[in-house]
Amino acid sequence: MDLNQYCPEKLATPEEGVKHIKNGSRIFIGTGCGEPQSLIRAMVDNRLIQDAVIYQMLSLTFARYMDDEDFLERFSLKLFFISYFMRQAAFEGKIDYIPVYLSQIPELFTSKEIGLDVALIQVSPPDRFGFCSLGISVDITLSGMQNAKMVIAQVNPEMPRTWGDSLVHLDELDYLVVHGEPLLESLPGVKNQEVIKRIGHYVRQLVDDGATLQIGFGHLPDAVVSYLSDKKDLGIHTQVLTDGLLPLFKKKVVTNRKKTYLPGRVVASLCMGSRELYDYVDNNPMFYFRSSEFVNDPNVIARNDNFISISSALEVDLTGQICSDSKGYLFYSGIGDQVDFIRGSSMSKGGFSIIVIPSTAKDGKVSRIVAHLSEGAGVATTRGDIDIVVTEYGIAELRRKSIYQRVIELAQIAHPKFRQSLIEEAKKRRYIFGDQLPPTTEDLMFLDDYKNTVTFSSGKTIEFRPLLPSDEFEARHFFYSLQEKTVYDRYFYKRRVFSREMLQKQWSSVDYRRNMSIIGFRQVGRSKQIVAIGSYSEYDKERAEVAFLVKEELHGLGIGSNLLQTLETIARENGYKGFVATTLAENKKMIGMFRKRYPNLTTKSSGGGEIDIDMIFE
Repeated sequence: MDLNQYCPEKLATPEEGVKHIKNGSRIFIGTGCGEPQSLIRAMVDNRLIQDAVIYQMLSLTFARYMDDEDFLERFSLKLFFISYFMRQAAFEGKIDYIPVYLSQIPELFTSKEIGLDVALIQVSPPDRFGFCSLGISVDITLSGMQNAKMVIAQVNPEMPRTWGDSLVHLDELDYLVVHGEPLLESLPGVKNQEVIKRIGHYVRQLVDDGATLQIGFGHLPDAVVSYLSDKKDLGIHTQVLTDGLLPLFKKKVVTNRKKTYLPGRVVASLCMGSRELYDYVDNNPMFYFRSSEFVNDPNVIARNDNFISISSALEVDLTGQICSDSKGYLFYSGIGDQVDFIRGSSMSKGGFSIIVIPSTAKDGKVSRIVAHLSEGAGVATTRGDIDIVVTEYGIAELRRKSIYQRVIELAQIAHPKFRQSLIEEAKKRRYIFGDQLPPTTEDLMFLDDYKNTVTFSSGKTIEFRPLLPSDEFEARHFFYSLQEKTVYDRYFYKRRVFSREMLQKQWSSVDYRRNMSIIGFRQVGRSKQIVAIGSYSEYDKERAEVAFLVKEELHGLGIGSNLLQTLETIARENGYKGFVATTLAENKKMIGMFRKRYPNLTTKSSGGGEIDIDMIFE
């Protein structure tokens, strides 16, 4: 469409366009990489504009003016989220931060709770029908534009056209500034790749094929998604699209086929990345851009089954409180979309949320898992909302768990050098019992090699992994669920009490080399139920004593045989050449299981109806 013919009276240079801004105006600026740079520059350069209040979600261009002598005398910045570029200004008290859920910001404009006189936005050139596109910045820009008394738009040929709610007709715009320039790009900085790799490894274990994902703001969520490249039919429903997702789009890891709401479409609100990303979404019907009040609405999010929210944090305390917007009293980022998506994921059928966080900060000097949040730190996500926390040392499952359990879960994924002090702090606060044993200070990532999932001939799927301190409560439930005869066959007497002290000693004695315990568990709803435990402990320098317990209704499936094979593999790695076991002579099933794997085993009676079994590895 020829603008000179359709609306010549609206055309202006950047300098002419901003002349319409009056002193004292309340001005909305488009978000992040979609902000209209030429209009911002012209507005700042116009010294006649005084005492203006600026509202913006993610601000980038203004960072270059924060040290100018009179900038803060002329403009007051109120930001809903503090970008990396604006952090120093925030630390110095040069901007005002508005903590609010991203899904609620558009309503602030619609209700006039925040009145807007002017909106400065950036759009694509119009099509032949006069429709421009908000392109990579629909988010709160759509509402800001719709509720401002005057709209000045930079028409930039570099802005992609996106599908969804991004269309804006020329008739809705008061002034048009045709000015082409490269869009702002937001590329991740270089971070600790080993930490990212390890966190990505654990996140990969939590994400199943066909899940729908949200990727939160920040370099870490963006970086870990690359470790999902072997998944199938993932879906995306997220506030922001970043370059971390590009390989998943191109490899067709993201197909959106299994989404239960808006299948086939990537639902998003804005893009922040490279030119390559902008070109990929340009006029691509797979991408469906909607405003933030839709994309971030927990009720909308929950319509996606198996929804997984992945976001980051600055600190996590031992009770599960999350700080993501401040470092002590210093505002660092914002509430943003985290709470919206965490609550939406908890309402989703099969959904949950993941907080990814490095275990330490300041080159390993400070733990990010803390006994209490730093003084002045804000609680963005409450302890009632938290599901899963992942560090480079493992996975902590906190959902619906007690403070006692949360302390153990989080302490075992903290950096090893901070684990004991965290337990001691928890004792002082009466979070745990005074005799609680601390987790090992060893890095246990090697235990991942001992995890496996088996679907047996009955169709039942059992997951196997080494016993951890956090299994204490489920192990207790397992023991008490067993029949009296099963317990007698294992312990050779009628054991009726499985005390906390006994269970603590069981896991604390496991060093994962000389002593090892493997648990088998199945998913029951959103919880995991232990159904089997197999253990070995050093008998002499060449042999280890082995024992098993399997829930009665699962006998005969081969669970014991699987445990035996896994334990043998681990025992071999640690230099053992065979197993010994003591069992009741009447326990024919156990003896038969051993004989099937070790045909050349030897037995001898030890009295009292018990027999000793000696098994040499082939």
